[in-house]
Amino acid sequence: MALKVIGPGAGAPAAGGCASSGCGGSSDALAHLPEHIRAKVHNHPCYSEEAHHHYARMHVAVAPACNIQCHYCNRKYDCANESRPGVVSEVLTPDQAVKKVMAVAANIPQMTVLGIAGPGDPLANPGRTLDTFRQLSEKAPDIKLCVSTNGLALPETVDELCAHNIDHVTITINCVDPDVGVKIYPWIFWKGRRVKGRKGVAILIEQQQKGLEMLVARGVLVKVNSVLIPGVNDEHLKEVSRVVKAKGAFLHNVMPLIAEPEHGTFYGVMGQRGPTHEELQALQDACAGDMNMMRHCRQCRADAVGMLGEDRGHEFTLDKIETMEIDYGQAMERRRQVHAAIEANREAQRKKSGETFISPASIKRTRKETRPVLMAVATTGGGVINQHFGHAREFLIYEAGAADVRFIGVRKVDLYCAGGDSCGDAQTALAKTIRTLSGCEAVLCSKIGFEPWGQLEAAGIAPNGEHAMEPIEEAVAALYQELAAAGRLEQQAPVAERMRA
Repeated sequence: MALKVIGPGAGAPAAGGCASSGCGGSSDALAHLPEHIRAKVHNHPCYSEEAHHHYARMHVAVAPACNIQCHYCNRKYDCANESRPGVVSEVLTPDQAVKKVMAVAANIPQMTVLGIAGPGDPLANPGRTLDTFRQLSEKAPDIKLCVSTNGLALPETVDELCAHNIDHVTITINCVDPDVGVKIYPWIFWKGRRVKGRKGVAILIEQQQKGLEMLVARGVLVKVNSVLIPGVNDEHLKEVSRVVKAKGAFLHNVMPLIAEPEHGTFYGVMGQRGPTHEELQALQDACAGDMNMMRHCRQCRADAVGMLGEDRGHEFTLDKIETMEIDYGQAMERRRQVHAAIEANREAQRKKSGETFISPASIKRTRKETRPVLMAVATTGGGVINQHFGHAREFLIYEAGAADVRFIGVRKVDLYCAGGDSCGDAQTALAKTIRTLSGCEAVLCSKIGFEPWGQLEAAGIAPNGEHAMEPIEEAVAALYQELAAAGRLEQQAPVAERMRA
């Protein structure tokens, strides 16, 4: 029996997943797409599951105003302590934003994408947004330009977006039924007045769908974001996925509601809960039959800088970039060299991965009972297992089965190893991490300390540091192979207990 590696670093497409659409995986997995589409997706960390291991993105906060109100949103300015959409530390002018982008591109050469995503709605601030894009298309032509919008003002700005070479647009679509939408949107601001209730939601939905169709007709890749709100639109999102796929959307990103009371949102104050990891995965899987799914979203701040899952914005505040001297001609050449090295590394990983075979003799006695296993992975990028357990702020979750390995999603955690005399905080963080990894039976990392090792084992999660610096999917497949070959997958005891046996 062959165990095929499927996921961000592999060459095989995942059934119903991002790689199957060509938004992840190798160039072979993209072969069914036109060349110009493959080029758009290849190094875009948000549109490509594989690319997000290797390339960085940034957002610039030039759009403070918004034209709708969402029950899950509370825009916060001058806030460095929260990581979620709508939050920024500095609102920039277009000139400041352009200078910041060029500084980041020179210092983080793997940055390929600049997006405007708020903190309000970019298209409710068309002058500031389009001026930023105009300058960047002239001064930094090697950077992809993207915009994220609620879609209300999209139809009347499509032509201008295309004129500035915007070929990736994200629309947040949480419903296609106004009766569902009234539970999410209390009002919109439309043609100089506030429109409340169902009437306002109906206008929003009509504008979103019209904008989606216009963008697709012009060859723009459209990603649809949807916030999963249990009891509100959870079942309805299957219909959203079906509709937007039929209209040509490239990718669907179903995200969990963030609604902690301290954020001050309506849902947070009213006690609306977010989905569990299991609920989110189940809905993503249900939608995957109709739509290519994005599962690596980090729900970034509107001023995020760096790789997905990290934020280096504090390195590029206005006072710091003011002193930077940037020769962008030299920066572009360095970026070209770094990108070439990244592509060489990606190709080497593809050649090495291929297929991992499990001995038929070892599978024979357990084939009927073989079950999938969830595994958590600590990585800082590059598509390899290269992070200490205690340094992880998130874990990538993979599901290994008898036929394939597939990427499931991302689970964020508090930092366990912060250094100093913070043992009490560390114990609290470790306990929360173990709860967050519920359902996982193994965690792969480069190193792990004695204490977390013991507590993970006690929780039924097997720590594993034997695959450090190996490609992620290859390591996950290898560990599954070890379990299958030992005939342990049919047993009901936790993996940690079985591995000690």
